[in-house]
Amino acid sequence: MTSLRDLGSSRELVGNLTLREVRGKYKRTALGQLWSLLNPLATMVIFTVVFGVLLRVEVPPGSPSGIDVFALWLMCGLIPWTFMSNAVTGGMSALVANANLVTKVYFRREVLVAANVFSWDVTFGIELLVLSAALLAFGAMVLPWLPLVIVFGLVLTAFGLGLALMLAVANVYFRDTQHFLSIFTQFWFYATPIVYPATLVPDSTELLGVRIPLRTLYELNPMEHFVAVFRALLYDNRFPELGDVIFTVGAATVALLAGWTIFRRYEPRLAEEL
Repeated sequence: MTSLRDLGSSRELVGNLTLREVRGKYKRTALGQLWSLLNPLATMVIFTVVFGVLLRVEVPPGSPSGIDVFALWLMCGLIPWTFMSNAVTGGMSALVANANLVTKVYFRREVLVAANVFSWDVTFGIELLVLSAALLAFGAMVLPWLPLVIVFGLVLTAFGLGLALMLAVANVYFRDTQHFLSIFTQFWFYATPIVYPATLVPDSTELLGVRIPLRTLYELNPMEHFVAVFRALLYDNRFPELGDVIFTVGAATVALLAGWTIFRRYEPRLAEEL
């Protein structure tokens, strides 16, 4: 708790570093912050053509919203995933990217990780606003649910920050971490119901003669529950399943506490290792 209070006292530094990260993301680009919208839109078009048009993946209409638009269904899962992926990847690299600062000036090192993660919240918020406007245009009653979207956005931020803190330490000691993460996130993406509905996952499957409880293992994925929560709020316009709420809050709490504990344990040696 003392460490959390200390970080709270560094909120001005966190704010300044977050602003620096936001400004630096698209520095010297012609379109600037517009890229924060163009990138997910381009991804949406590609996935909609491949999975919605060519492969004809069928997704259930929103209940009770009645919306039946594959692209909007896709974005309700893709935007939270993209935020989490960017936050974890960026936060993991924050210490190594600022090695000169870490080795020359003493300050709470975790603020670098936190600032990077929080900078992606800005993009996350912009994308959610645009998505909400599109949902409204198609008749979704999304406005009453936006407060809960913000709440679970903060829960997802806590989850991403916890993972980023752990991986930031690992990346200092073992630089191959970033490459392993790149491979793992590709697998994690397709193990999450973003481009296909979770109903397509069978209860079990057989591998080398061994029966595997595939559905049970699948539901251990925290992002499966986060995607379900955001789709329930934005696409279905209803309160999420209680199990998904409990799982997401629990996963975020465990990740943040574990990340914070590991980071505080190894922080004294970070400057030396860098």
